[in-house]
Amino acid sequence: MMDPKEFDTPQDENRDNENIDGVNDKLYHAKYISGMYKDWFLDYASYVILERAVPYVNDGLKPVQRRILHAMKGMDDGRYNKVANVIGQTMMYHPHGDASIGDALVQLGQKNLLVDTQGNWGNILTGDSAAAPRYIEARLSKFALEVVFNPKTTDWQLSYDGRNKEPLTLPVKYPLLLAQGVEGIAVGLASKILPHNFIELIDASILYLQKRDFDLYPDFPTGGYIDVSKYNNGLRGGAVRVRANIEKRDSKTLVVNQIPYGRTTSSVIDSIIKANDKGKIKVKKIDDNTAANVEILVHLGPGVSSDQMIDALYAFTDCEISISPNSCIIDQDKPVFLDVKTILRRSTENTLALLQKELEIRKSELESQWHYSSLERLFIEERMYKDKEFEEAKSVDEVVAHIDQRFDPWKESLKKEILREDIIKLLEIKMARILKFNIQKATDFILSIEEEIAKIDKQLGQMVKYTIDYFRKIKKKYGKDKERKTEIRSFENIEATKVVVANEKLYVDRKEGFIGTSLKKEEYLFECSDIDDVIIFRKDGSYFVTKVSEKAFIGKNVIHIAVFKKNDKRTIYNTVYREGKQGTTYMKRFFVTGVTRDREYNLMGDKAGSRLYWFSANPNGEAEKLKVTLKPKLRLKRLIFEVDLGVLAIKGRTSKGNTVTKNEVLKITLKEKGASTLGGRRIFFDKDIFRLNTEERGAFLGEFSGNDKIVSISGMGDCTVHSYDLSNHFSSDIKRIQKLDSDRVFVVVYWDADQKFYYIKRFQIDPTQKDTISFIGDNPKNKMMLVSDNGEAIVKIHFGARNENRLAEEVITSDFIGVKSIKAKGKRLTTFDVAHLELVEPEVIEEVEDIEDETTSDDDDNQMTLF
Repeated sequence: MMDPKEFDTPQDENRDNENIDGVNDKLYHAKYISGMYKDWFLDYASYVILERAVPYVNDGLKPVQRRILHAMKGMDDGRYNKVANVIGQTMMYHPHGDASIGDALVQLGQKNLLVDTQGNWGNILTGDSAAAPRYIEARLSKFALEVVFNPKTTDWQLSYDGRNKEPLTLPVKYPLLLAQGVEGIAVGLASKILPHNFIELIDASILYLQKRDFDLYPDFPTGGYIDVSKYNNGLRGGAVRVRANIEKRDSKTLVVNQIPYGRTTSSVIDSIIKANDKGKIKVKKIDDNTAANVEILVHLGPGVSSDQMIDALYAFTDCEISISPNSCIIDQDKPVFLDVKTILRRSTENTLALLQKELEIRKSELESQWHYSSLERLFIEERMYKDKEFEEAKSVDEVVAHIDQRFDPWKESLKKEILREDIIKLLEIKMARILKFNIQKATDFILSIEEEIAKIDKQLGQMVKYTIDYFRKIKKKYGKDKERKTEIRSFENIEATKVVVANEKLYVDRKEGFIGTSLKKEEYLFECSDIDDVIIFRKDGSYFVTKVSEKAFIGKNVIHIAVFKKNDKRTIYNTVYREGKQGTTYMKRFFVTGVTRDREYNLMGDKAGSRLYWFSANPNGEAEKLKVTLKPKLRLKRLIFEVDLGVLAIKGRTSKGNTVTKNEVLKITLKEKGASTLGGRRIFFDKDIFRLNTEERGAFLGEFSGNDKIVSISGMGDCTVHSYDLSNHFSSDIKRIQKLDSDRVFVVVYWDADQKFYYIKRFQIDPTQKDTISFIGDNPKNKMMLVSDNGEAIVKIHFGARNENRLAEEVITSDFIGVKSIKAKGKRLTTFDVAHLELVEPEVIEEVEDIEDETTSDDDDNQMTLF
C-alpha cells in the first residue's frame, strides 16, 4: 500500500515560486502522477501476462493450473479429495480468490487428462455448470502422476507469502500445452491454442526425434468436422472452420449429433431459433435429447429440402463457426508467438532433457549406493572394527584416520573419494547387522548395481531411442479411447443466397416503376429472400441488378424480373435487336454471371435509337425458332424468313452478336420453342468434401439430364438413390457412387451374422426408390465384404485353416445365382471355412468389325477377329 504522504506535492527547490492561479501546481501534479501511472500499468500488465493469463512453454500450464496440480500432489494418497479441500490447499500458493481456483480446477477436470473426477463436474456439451466444490471430488490421474511430477528434476521457488515452496515449472514429459489447449486474455495480449489429439502428439514427437516431418491439426472433444486449410500452424492470421455433424434421420428430420468446439447445445439451438425468426431457415420444431451424447432433432417445415436445410444451418447458425488461433506463450519470462510445430519440438526436446536428467540423477544415486555398499562390505569383511589401533584410539578423529588408512589398498578401485561422512556412517553400523552380514549377498547386490549403471550408461548413449521408447510406452499405456474425434475435411463455400429460405414475396408496380416486398396491392412476382438480388431488363435494352428491399424505383417498361444467381451460366438470354435508328439487326445469346450492383448496362450497345425486337430468359439454355417479317421494299423479294437461335454460340453479355438482316424489320414472332442447347450437366464427385460439383473436381460420374439419378452404396450395406442436385449431402462412409443405370446388375457378398455364413446376391436398383435400403439384412453385425457393378463378376474363395488342403474356388456369379430383389437374402456362398474372398472382374472381349481379306472373294468365309 502506498504511503498517503507520497501523494503530497514534493518540495522542489528548482520549482518556480510564482503560482499564477495554481497553474504551476497543476502542471507539476499532472507530470508527477502520470509518471506513477505509467509504472503501475506496466507492472500490472506484466503481472497479468506472466502470472495469470498466458501459459509457459516449459510445462504448458498457467500459474493457477500449476499450483492446483502441485497442491493435489501434496494431498495425494490415492483417494479422492473434496474439491473444496483442494481449493483451500491451493490458496497456500495462489494469491487470488477461491472462485478462480475452482473454475480452473473444473476446466482441468473436464479435459479428462490430468484429473480424475467424481460427481457432477458439469457438461461441456450442454454448458451445464459443475456442482458446488463441497459436493464433487478429484484426484490426480495415473497419467499425471507418471508424466507431470518429479521433485528431483523440479526447480523451486518460495510461494507468495514465503511460507512454502512451489515449482517454477513442473517437469512435464509430454506436449501438454497442445493436448489441453488454452485460452487467456491478458493486458494488450491474448493467447488461444487449440487442443490437439493425444495420440497424434506422441506420433509427431516420435517423428521429430526420427528427424522426419510431421503435421499437427486440432482435435476437439466435441467432435464435428474441421477444415484446416488456413490453420497457419496456430499462428495469428490463421483460422479453422468447424462444423457440426448433421445427419438425415428422414426427409423431415435432421439430427445434430456433434457440435463445434466452444459451443453448447443451448447456444446452437438458440442460433437456430434466431435464424428461423429472421426467416433465413424454416424449422417446425427443435428437440434437445442430449445426454451422454449430443442429439438435437431439427424438424423441418413443409416443403423444405433436407439437403438445402443442412447447408442453411451451416450458413446461418452456429452449426459452423470460424476459430482464429493465437499461439502466444511465455518463454524465458517473455511472451512470444510460436507455431504449434515449434511448440511440439520444444516440448519434445524438453522431454528428452528431463529424461536424461532423470537418468543422470538415478546414475548418481546408484553410484553413491555402490560406493557405500562397497565400503560397508570391505569394512565388515576386513573386520576393520577389530583392529588394535581401532580399539586403542582415543578420539573419533583417530578412528576416522585409522579407517581411512585401512581403505588405502582399495581407493583406486572406488568410484568416489572416501569422505569423513562415509566413515562416520560406517561406524554407526549396529553389531546385529554386522553379525548377520552376508558377504555373498552384498557382492551380488553390488553387481546388480553395476549392471543397472551399465544399463543407464547405454541409455544415456542412446537418448533419442530411449525417448522414443518412452513415448511409445505412454501411448500404449494411456492412449486407449483417445482416438481423433474431429474429422478433417475440406469445406465447400456455401453461398447464403442459394440456401436461404424464401421468406419474402416480391411485387412490382409497372405503372409507377417500383418493386418491393411492401407493395402487397400490386402485381405479385415470386417468392424470394431478403438477401437475394434481382436482375431487371427493360424495353430499351437496359438491365441492372439490385438488392431485394421493401420498395425501390426500377423505372417503367420492365420486361423481365428474376432472382439473380451469381456465376450462373445455365440461364441464357436470347435477344434480337436493331443497332441504332437505321442499323443492322443482330441476334445473340448470352449469360450474365456477375455485374456491379445498381449499375446499369445495355445489351444493345450505346447507339441512340436502338430497338429490342425479341427477348427471352431461359433457365436451361433453351433456344427458340423465330419468324422474321421485313417491311416491304422495292426489289426485296423475301419478306418473311426463319431464324434458329439454337445455331448461335453463347457469348458474353457485351458481344454484338450475329447479323439477322440489314433491312428494316417489321416484326418478329415466335415460331417454335426450342430445347436446351447446353446438353447434360457433367457431374463430378469430390471425395474430400463428399459433395457433387460441376467444376471437374474429383471423380467424373457422367452427364446428367432429365430424370437421371445417382446411386450410392455405403460400407454398412445401404443403398440410396439421389438426384443430381449439387446441394445433396453424402455420408463419408460411401464405398461406391455412380450414375444409376436401371439395367445394371450389382453383385454383393456379405457375412450373415445370424447364419454365420457368407451369402451372395445379384440385384438391380430401381431408380424410383425413395428410401435408403439395406441390402445385407437388418442385423447390425452383418458385414458387406465385396460389391461390384459387373453382373458377370467372379468371386474367388480362399479357404481357411480347417480346409487348408482345399484349393481356391472361383464362383461365376451369373451362373451361381439369378437376379433377385434388392431385399432378397441371396444364396449361401459356401459351407467351408473361409480365409478371405477376392473379387475377380471377368475379362472383357471387345467385338470388332470383321476385316475382309482383300485376296478373297465375297463368298469366302475367312474372317479375322481381334481380341
